[in-house]
Amino acid sequence: MLTRLPRWVEVGAFLLAFLAGSVNAVGLLGFSHQSVSHLTGTTSLLGLALADLALTQAGHLLLTLISFLAGAALSGVLIPSSALKLGRHYGFSLLIEAALLVMAMLTLQQGSDLGVYLASMACGLQNAMVTTYSGSIIRTTHLSGIFTDLGIMLGNRLRGVPINGRRLLLFLLLIGGFVVGGLVGTLLFRELHFTALLMPAGLAVFLAVVYWEYARRYR
Repeated sequence: MLTRLPRWVEVGAFLLAFLAGSVNAVGLLGFSHQSVSHLTGTTSLLGLALADLALTQAGHLLLTLISFLAGAALSGVLIPSSALKLGRHYGFSLLIEAALLVMAMLTLQQGSDLGVYLASMACGLQNAMVTTYSGSIIRTTHLSGIFTDLGIMLGNRLRGVPINGRRLLLFLLLIGGFVVGGLVGTLLFRELHFTALLMPAGLAVFLAVVYWEYARRYR
């Protein structure tokens, strides 16, 4: 099954991880060192805020978590299954993600926390778009699961179980894409501040157009 999937899967995974890495870099630099592409740190910060009775901060963090959840829920409405399959509404979902990132940029430039919630929603939408890849759980906006799967693969290899080369390549591309995206996002934020979000938004539009053209030719 894995070998039958088209090569655009790996390219798309790299570019989506790149997109998320760049958005998260802007979040870390511009949202008071707060991640938006994953929720582990945000959830921990929520616990700290509640312990300190910092209710305003706790409310902000809770809204960030809910926004990510809302984005994932929107993906669930648009895409009936988490398994990767050509013909589903990935292009439309990417356009929505781009719109959310543009609105996030505009509201952040006005000093509104709404931009944080919009960026988090965009990441939740992207993360939920394709979660199953030939039996593996794949995430494009955070890497904890990827490193866990890599560790399992290495452990199995020490036991004599062969490594699936294509799956290993996919994991390495996801990690590399996120790192390179973080690098580019950081450099752009230093020059453009929140306008740097136009880059991942534009990439999302580009991916939507490429996907639609590929799907049209495939059919």
